[in-house]
Amino acid sequence: MPKLSEVCRHIRSKNAGPFWITVDLFFPDAETFARWQDTPVLQASRMAPLFGASTESVKRFAIPDLHVLKFSYPRQTPQGGVLERDMHGGQQYTRLLDLEL
Repeated sequence: MPKLSEVCRHIRSKNAGPFWITVDLFFPDAETFARWQDTPVLQASRMAPLFGASTESVKRFAIPDLHVLKFSYPRQTPQGGVLERDMHGGQQYTRLLDLEL
């Protein structure tokens, strides 16, 4: 099975406000997006444990016109808090790179 990093053109994470993180999966074209968008691995219920979030709190958005899947989930600690380890949320995507589809 291919890894997510082999299928996506680009994967990134970023802040979605001080209490949320968003992860974007950019697929290279409509065909690739259509092939993988509904795979069980890329559902909120399967992504939640990777994010350390509850299934109910993970939001999944499919944006076919852009060939993008977007996941948003609550931060474990607020941005800029004493326990903050990734101020801009820019490193949260790395746990997905070797995810087997």
